Amino acid sequence: MDAEGRLLALRAGAKNRRDPAADDATLGLLLALARLRGVRRFLEIGTAEGLTSAALLLALPQAEGVTVECDEERHARAVRNFEDFGVGGRVRAVLADAADVLPALREPFDLVFLDGPKAQYVNYLPDIKRLLSPHGLLYADDVLLYGWVNGREKTPPKRRSIVRRLRDFLAAAGGDADFTVRVFGIGEGAALCAKGAFSAEEDALLAKTGAEIPFADCFPAEEE
Repeated sequence: MDAEGRLLALRAGAKNRRDPAADDATLGLLLALARLRGVRRFLEIGTAEGLTSAALLLALPQAEGVTVECDEERHARAVRNFEDFGVGGRVRAVLADAADVLPALREPFDLVFLDGPKAQYVNYLPDIKRLLSPHGLLYADDVLLYGWVNGREKTPPKRRSIVRRLRDFLAAAGGDADFTVRVFGIGEGAALCAKGAFSAEEDALLAKTGAEIPFADCFPAEEE
């Protein structure tokens, strides 16, 4: 089985185990944007089994990455997967809480894929902005969270706090003049936060998704 086939099999296995893994639409858009931008350095927050980082490294032979995971078992599986795919020499897998790692990082990244603890997105944002290269892209996954954030589905009372935190993240990113923010109903929602403007090629790619959501729709009236 070739690398692509092995990756597909591992992604299917992760989904069956309900381990975190970017869905097909999310991964497809992430890879397409990374190729268009010619990404050479990326940061992933929330490694899980390493399958998203592995896909990026396989698609971008010139790229290197740093990926952060706080779960020891997932981190160990990710390290094995990186070695199995022959990309271990191009990725630094860090076992730690991202809140502890981000302040210590200094190198600029062309792409940040944010798929860690949703309540912490807003806390991570200042460091992510600092770490992004002048024309870098933040791809924040799961920002609509089952349709709760944009009011498509009623938020369970126990989940209202995390929904407010995700809205805080979107408000902070959208209110930053250095970012152009666009939200898409792909997977559980994607916020694309570009330093500067999106290119014409990216605009064309994103238009093809047919899934863009008006930014204001992410802030419906609070539920009683």
